[in-house]
Amino acid sequence: MDLRKKIVQFTLEKKQLTGVTARVGIVLDISGSMRNLYARGVVQEVVERILAVASKFDDNGVLDVWVYDNEFSRMEPVTERDFGDYVKRHILNNRSIHKFGFNNEPPVMEDVIRKYTKEEKKDTTPVFIIFINDGGVVRATKKIIKNAAVQPIFWQFVGIGNSDFEVLEGLDNMTGRVVDNADFVHLDRIEEVTDEELYDRLLNEFPHWLKAAKDKRILQP
Repeated sequence: MDLRKKIVQFTLEKKQLTGVTARVGIVLDISGSMRNLYARGVVQEVVERILAVASKFDDNGVLDVWVYDNEFSRMEPVTERDFGDYVKRHILNNRSIHKFGFNNEPPVMEDVIRKYTKEEKKDTTPVFIIFINDGGVVRATKKIIKNAAVQPIFWQFVGIGNSDFEVLEGLDNMTGRVVDNADFVHLDRIEEVTDEELYDRLLNEFPHWLKAAKDKRILQP
């Protein structure tokens, strides 16, 4: 974890993001096609890698977590104190979580928005959401993104595997938004991507959104 935090810090310096505070969350696809990635520990590794980002952006070092298929669950946040076997303990062994169904993104996205803009609306810190998906995103997702452009939330979608990412690939060309509030990167085998490349790509569009959101008064200048 310490090495990953150093790599994140280097990336933040390169992207001119040092001194930026953000709340960080991760949304994990747990539809049926993700079963193998959970079983092989790939998802656990992803959580640990994103936790390093949260540790540098958030004073509390807290990573908020959601999982979803055709239902969704808001999980216990993960920190450096309890990240070991987090996925196994809190997700795979948790019988209350619906797992390995079909994917439906809008309900979990609405819950993310609800948490940061209604339940915690007094906190004006920007929000950086990493959204892990292995394809087949429903088209209604685009409407959620468009409507959420006025919110202090940036959505970084990460496509893994080689499925259909047509909806996510069209995010950059989506019109009718106050600011471009979403980005998509495709990492076929995320477990083979180095930490340096992962953090570089995850943090590529976030600084541009921060500036645009401040210019439009979505964030405090």
